[in-house]
Amino acid sequence: MTSLERQQYIIGVDLGGTNIVAGAMTADGSRHLAMRSIPTNSSVGDEGVAERMIALIEGVILDAMSETDATRTDFVGIGIGAPGPLDREEGIVLVAPNLGWKDFPLRKRIQDRLKLPTTLDNDANCATFGEWWQGAARGGKNVVGITIGTGIGGGLILNGALYHGSSDMAGEIGHTTIDLNGRHCKCGNYGCLEAYASAPAIATRACEVLVREEGESSIPAMVNGKFDDITAQIVYDAAQAGDQIANEIVRDTAKYLGAGVANLLNIFNPDIVVVAGGVTAAGDALFVPLRAEVRRRAFSPAVRAVKIVPGELPGTAGVVGAVASFKQQYLGGV
Repeated sequence: MTSLERQQYIIGVDLGGTNIVAGAMTADGSRHLAMRSIPTNSSVGDEGVAERMIALIEGVILDAMSETDATRTDFVGIGIGAPGPLDREEGIVLVAPNLGWKDFPLRKRIQDRLKLPTTLDNDANCATFGEWWQGAARGGKNVVGITIGTGIGGGLILNGALYHGSSDMAGEIGHTTIDLNGRHCKCGNYGCLEAYASAPAIATRACEVLVREEGESSIPAMVNGKFDDITAQIVYDAAQAGDQIANEIVRDTAKYLGAGVANLLNIFNPDIVVVAGGVTAAGDALFVPLRAEVRRRAFSPAVRAVKIVPGELPGTAGVVGAVASFKQQYLGGV
């Protein structure tokens, strides 16, 4: 096989508040290789996290080479999805509340160390792009993506193209206001959707309910009475097992998300809304009341036109979308 015929590979990286996930893909998207995940450990600061990312990417390259006949020269670039807001043109993370970053030149750090072309895009944009390319939003023309984890992010695909807005701020769905005088958010605002329906917010609301509720719940036993150990996943697990209080928390979460989604339907009139992240583990306990809340709040023609679906690429949508973002910018399309 000549060098002109050799398969090319792209590394995708999804930087989250809790974990960093990376993997390699063939440039045509047909194979996913060498997926790895490590804790973000944001306490080590921006430079420390960048070093962790570099080591992770190096490991992915070595793993992918061991799985294929690839050599180092077959890796053409790196796509990174990171929480924002961002300056994509300069490759800078402007503000990342859940990481504690400000004005960090992430793209340059990665590119200079690994000597590969590197792109930077919003992590939720990447997750939406990934679901549109290879997941639950395939075939959609106008798509809204919502990613729920340590924070809540969003992405918009309008008329088949990823929409970034005038200053790369489009899609910050988690920081839309759903309560004028509501909970304080890490971004500094009050009443953001993220302050009610992100994974940490779900855990916080569960603690608040359990402190004041007299009813029985299995959640305290699941954490040996240590309320600080309650996570959103524990709430979902309890709800799936029939715990009444956990189900109430999930229903409330669905109502908050439903209000946010209804606003988006009335603004963008999408044909698909894809919800990704750990919250999808709640299944019908989340999606049935979420869809009902959307029907209650959004205009009927917008509701009839849309499908609200869970993501199909759990844990990998951001990686797939980061690859797609690199491919679009460097290789002329997805």
